Amino acid sequence: MDYVARELEHEKDMQGMKVVVSAGGTREPMDPVRYLTNHSTGKMGYAVARACMLRGADVTLLTSSDLPPVPFVKMVPFATAAELFEAVKVNAMDADALVMAAAVADYRPAQVAQDKIKKHDGELSIELERTDDILGWVGEHKPEQLFVCGFSMETKRSDRKILLPSCTRKNMDMIVAKQCQGAGALV
Repeated sequence: MDYVARELEHEKDMQGMKVVVSAGGTREPMDPVRYLTNHSTGKMGYAVARACMLRGADVTLLTSSDLPPVPFVKMVPFATAAELFEAVKVNAMDADALVMAAAVADYRPAQVAQDKIKKHDGELSIELERTDDILGWVGEHKPEQLFVCGFSMETKRSDRKILLPSCTRKNMDMIVAKQCQGAGALV
């Protein structure tokens, strides 16, 4: 069915284009057993990758998700924000479009314990440090042909006011605001 869908279902208006899509959440390790992450499933990025493939694009999907592979799409796995950053550098800078649908952690543990952090009496504090701003780097090094689409998870309507300046500052061509479950409608 995938072969038939690829050949017959859609106009091939993206034939000859190279598209890179990221999907899933990053996992920032605390120790060999635990990590910090988010609720991203990767479904949005997988749907974008599939749609571009059906329209004839040569698609590379950078993914941390355990969803089944998208047929006819090159799959590149990543786990951490640093690994995704490297995958973007290697795969996206000669592309026609980069769709950053992955939910990239803004922070990671400053120190990763060599052994499992054991439970003990009292509280535990974990110092965090910023991860690299992947879209900021892409915007600074963006080739002329690269169309860049970023995604942002928002919880309130007022959060939309930060999107346009962020889009401009990071030299993106487009930004999509996704609604966090239970946050109410974004308009």
